[in-house]
Amino acid sequence: MSETFAVVNCSQLVTLAGAHRPRTGGDLRQLAIIEDGAMLVRGDTIEAAGRRREIESLINNDCEVIDAGRRVVMPGFVDAHTHPVFAGIRANEFEQRASGATYREIAARGGGIRSTVRTTRNASLADLVKSGKRYAEWFLRSGTTTIEAKSGYGLTLEDELKILRAIKQLNEETPLHYVPTFLGAHDVPSEYRSRRQTYVSLVVNEMLPRVAQEQLAEYCDVFCEQDVFTNDESWEILSAARCHGLGLRVHADQLSLSGGAKLAAELNAATADHLEHTDVTGIAALKAAKVQPVLLPGSVYALGSNDYPAAREMIEAGLAVVLATDFNPGSSPTPSMPMILSLACTQMKMTPAEAIIAATINAAYSLARGDQIGSLEKGKRADFVIHEPSDYRELAYFFGIEHPWRVYASGKLVCQKPDR
Repeated sequence: MSETFAVVNCSQLVTLAGAHRPRTGGDLRQLAIIEDGAMLVRGDTIEAAGRRREIESLINNDCEVIDAGRRVVMPGFVDAHTHPVFAGIRANEFEQRASGATYREIAARGGGIRSTVRTTRNASLADLVKSGKRYAEWFLRSGTTTIEAKSGYGLTLEDELKILRAIKQLNEETPLHYVPTFLGAHDVPSEYRSRRQTYVSLVVNEMLPRVAQEQLAEYCDVFCEQDVFTNDESWEILSAARCHGLGLRVHADQLSLSGGAKLAAELNAATADHLEHTDVTGIAALKAAKVQPVLLPGSVYALGSNDYPAAREMIEAGLAVVLATDFNPGSSPTPSMPMILSLACTQMKMTPAEAIIAATINAAYSLARGDQIGSLEKGKRADFVIHEPSDYRELAYFFGIEHPWRVYASGKLVCQKPDR
């Protein structure tokens, strides 16, 4: 491919151009669509986006022209909550839940997170990178070009470092962009069940300093839940993480109204994630602190629950909502953002436009990358997707299929379907 190329003949160029901030309220429906749009890319950067005739006037003999074929062109999805490095699968637990067992019952029997911890501890770095590359292809085929990637399936110093090193290697060796998050406080490992504070101290005094020293993470996350890490324990870990220069994210109010949303607000975290049980007080606290909610309907669906987050109430309260897959081997084994868009529309009553903004520009801002990705504007990285449909609403309407025709990351074609 030429260093400079133009994408023309777009039925809808969904630019998401607008205010340089996360979108809230009515702005959540403003996609800034250019009908019969086109885009000029130079190297890994967007040079211009506009109407076809405007862009064609900029094309010279050295510029390659890509015909979008009257398809939708939009930014690559930004998946702001994933767990993409692990060993083994938990199809047996999927079968148990289909037979009536609950997530908590399975976890109490030694399943759940601790099951994946056992297999991941036994895996080598090379093993984790190999499986991670398989999942990276899944994300790209679904139109995702950036993911936030959590550790959390090691729960020892060396195993957490191993996972973060795998994430770093995947970022270097795949076209997918990774934003690393340290989640040593994903669960209390079995060997520390009767010594909870000893494990918290391990996270604070040994894991966090090493992670920071080796610059292996940008964020720290904690699973804040009474059965996992209490509010006080979460506060201790997150406060220490901030002292090491890490941004904060919180698994909040997933299984119960534990106060996680309020904690995220008190700590001015970047995000509060899950929020299935957050009430109006928690929503108000997030709004006051400008914490972005990251909603994960895929995990609600996969666990057979009906406790979807109150997306409409959050939007009406003025929150900059984000959507993500929560890709993981237990509670949300999907990398498909189009599936998440569909769930957001059907189960949380978000509009297709709101869902797209939540999965692109708002997600980018939640990762402190809103000035780099998430919209198709001059100067931003050329991460974009040519989707087969001609109308953006079809991405959520036709669910369970892969919509991307071609996927570009940093201006390079990284995935494509064969022409029929």
